[in-house]
Amino acid sequence: MKWTDLLNGGRRRQTTNPQDPEDPRIEFERDFDRSVFSTPVKRLQDKAQVFPLEAHDGVRTRLTHSLEVSSVARGLATRSAKWLLEEGEISAGMDRCIEAIAATCGLIHDLGNPPFGHAGEDAIRAWFLRPEREECLRTSLEGEQQIQDFLKFEGNAQSLRLVATLQILADYYGLNLTFGTLSVLCKYVATSDKADKGDANHAFHKPGYFASEEDIVEQIRNETGTGDARHPICFLVEAADDIVYLAADVEDAVKKDLLSWGEIYDELQSVTGADSVKGVLELQDRILKAGRPEVPKNLDDDIRTAAFRTAAIRVMVDGAFDAFRKRYGEIIDGQYPGTLLKESNAHELEKCLRKMGRERVYPMRSTLTLELMGRQVIGDLMDVFWEGAAVLPSKGSPKTTEFAGKAAALVSPNYRQVFQHFVNIDGRRLPEAYHRFQLVTDYICGMTDSFAKRLHAELFNGD
Repeated sequence: MKWTDLLNGGRRRQTTNPQDPEDPRIEFERDFDRSVFSTPVKRLQDKAQVFPLEAHDGVRTRLTHSLEVSSVARGLATRSAKWLLEEGEISAGMDRCIEAIAATCGLIHDLGNPPFGHAGEDAIRAWFLRPEREECLRTSLEGEQQIQDFLKFEGNAQSLRLVATLQILADYYGLNLTFGTLSVLCKYVATSDKADKGDANHAFHKPGYFASEEDIVEQIRNETGTGDARHPICFLVEAADDIVYLAADVEDAVKKDLLSWGEIYDELQSVTGADSVKGVLELQDRILKAGRPEVPKNLDDDIRTAAFRTAAIRVMVDGAFDAFRKRYGEIIDGQYPGTLLKESNAHELEKCLRKMGRERVYPMRSTLTLELMGRQVIGDLMDVFWEGAAVLPSKGSPKTTEFAGKAAALVSPNYRQVFQHFVNIDGRRLPEAYHRFQLVTDYICGMTDSFAKRLHAELFNGD
């Protein structure tokens, strides 16, 4: 791969308005600004990161998580770009492009996630895996990829669909982001029928795009020269995402009184011989001392955990950067199959934090209760709106004289418009049933947690 191709600032639809000569932004910075002001980013403030419908103001939503990932991704990219410039891998000015792309993709990487976090993805997949629904998929769609797009529904693939197609401004190009930014957003590279969690290449573990975006992905790959490999900046954004949630989920658990600092400390102390764990505790102490000879006694758990989160991010960023330098030759050749954090000298810290999340945070009763509620909400809503999607006419407005038509009329006009546009121009490539199933997933994924819960109550409880 070549950086001159990877940093492709062209767009699928070239803008017709000349850029203001007084505007100093490069195209990738314009991507960031388009994203910040977009509706899908605004909706992230009411989507769960870990804890759905969380009342505590200090606990992260999907928006605050995305802002933090954007910040860490930009910092990691700045550091990596400086090294690339020193090594002669890129020329002056390209460093600014790398930083901007990483910041944008950190911000938008979770846009396609449905309500209720990853439990929402599970709920959508479970709905399609019902025997009667799977049979409908297999009898009405063509080929395993189309079928697996729904059975293995994936929020990452939905993120690409959202920014490239669904977010209507003046046309059907979504936010019309640059090829360079779109390429980095493609965290996974396999089609749904080829994705395999057991694959040696991490980029093939989950579906990267749907059949509906296949032509767009082919164009992105041709324009950036990646082929079916990941864009190098993608590794940095992925590392930033992992770093942020591993440190932040533990901090949020303390804010919710699900964990104490003492419990976290005991878990860390149980990891013997790990320099990264030792280093993070030493750095935490330096932060808490703030120039004093000793750490003050009787500090609140919130304060200790915030200092730990700061230290953990620093240690893991250092590790990810070192791994990027070490593996750069394989990365730029499209041959690197791993992830930076697992390859780094911060791997023991990563494993410890991942274990704490898996065993001490995610399975807590309050979290599980809300996730089960979210599963019921999503399943019920998909039942209703599938009836509407099944009868929505390919042109014109739905007929509201029957129940199914009323359900179709409740679907957001934006999604109905996208459905009708593509079912008419794309009908020869994809079956009409494919577009109808996608209409349901598009609408559900566009909902916030509160909207989905409120709509469910209105439809099923009469509230």
